[in-house]
Amino acid sequence: MIATEKDLKISYLYDFYGEILSEKQQIAVELYYNNDFSLSEVAQQLGISRQGVRDSLKRSESALYDMESKLGLAKRFGDMLEDVEKIKQNALEISSADSDETVRKLAKEIIDCADELAKNF
Repeated sequence: MIATEKDLKISYLYDFYGEILSEKQQIAVELYYNNDFSLSEVAQQLGISRQGVRDSLKRSESALYDMESKLGLAKRFGDMLEDVEKIKQNALEISSADSDETVRKLAKEIIDCADELAKNF
């Protein structure tokens, strides 16, 4: 069911699994979730009824949630980003707590690597 407030998780899952959707489903999800179009606006863009858009979005949502339940890529990605942030925070603590220049330099390298990892995701 499409709630009155759009489920932002769909946009997130779409980033991972959008390619499994048909071209029309991809367009509908892009317009509705990512571009904040109304059902009527999406219907006009696709040349189908508002109900057709709603049905297409429901099928798309179901397919995206199904893929996530089977593969779990979005969850693993989120968990990995959290771990990278923990590494960075721990390195910051080490860097500020230790006066040894070598330790501080190594902590800085860890922080830079964590930033680079997070940026590349």
